[in-house]
Amino acid sequence: MDITYDYYRIFYYVATCKSFSRAAGLLSANQSNLSRFINNLEQQLGCKLFVRSNRGISLTPEGEKLYSHVKIAQEQFRAAELELINDKNLSGGTITISVSDTALHGHLLPILAAFHSTHPGIHLRILNHTTPQAIQVLKNRLVHFAVVTSPSNIRLPLKETCLKSFQEILIGGRHYSFLKDTPHNLSELLQYPFVCLGKDTVTYEFFSNLLLKYDLVFKPDIEVASTNQLMPMIKNDLGIGFIPEHFAREALESGEVFSIPLKEKIPRRSICLVENTSRCPSIAANALKQMILSQDS
Repeated sequence: MDITYDYYRIFYYVATCKSFSRAAGLLSANQSNLSRFINNLEQQLGCKLFVRSNRGISLTPEGEKLYSHVKIAQEQFRAAELELINDKNLSGGTITISVSDTALHGHLLPILAAFHSTHPGIHLRILNHTTPQAIQVLKNRLVHFAVVTSPSNIRLPLKETCLKSFQEILIGGRHYSFLKDTPHNLSELLQYPFVCLGKDTVTYEFFSNLLLKYDLVFKPDIEVASTNQLMPMIKNDLGIGFIPEHFAREALESGEVFSIPLKEKIPRRSICLVENTSRCPSIAANALKQMILSQDS
């Protein structure tokens, strides 16, 4: 059986209009050609689809059954066409991206605001993930791209572009304010409780590896799921912890927390855009990506 999309499209218009002449007008086609197409379709399906009379045409029970399916398919085709048109004009569509807390608050928020202001018809779907989670959904092609923190440990076909570097500092609440006056070795500070992101995060991996360089074992007393949860824990004296400097700025200025100076140097980390080069981005997603890449760090 070789029934093309055109057969079903013609059937849909004739059935919707209940008239060959009106369908021919909408399709800018010859009425006799439409009749021939319908006759061919009936022959190939082995059943009558229309009852023809002096009053016009109506669907047979078999025609009604076919129409219920063809109508859904035709509407989906039309929706897909509109979505592609909207994407091309940047007047609609959906962009799905995965972001970490640090990347969102440390770089991405003002860019998203500018993009949304410029393209209000585009729906932004922002998924909050750790870097390993973001890399996994990107591999599975569930998001257009990800904006996360290093190290991402990626391999082809994934590609990483560094957007901005940031510094993490060690801070404590008022209970630990006595640590703010003189620089300390990391080994001295392990006697105090630490708050850190969980074992499934690159932040935990980063600090574990850092302390291993000094033959130290990192065993935080409290593990949290997101960067946003670190500050409340530290403010309430549940422990000291490393946090991106921009997250701590306001609390440092208000005196709710204090910076704890270190003798060891903490390497800077980066906020990165990661994309799956095996997936061709939509026009809308590419526009947002280019806006992100064009921002000065």
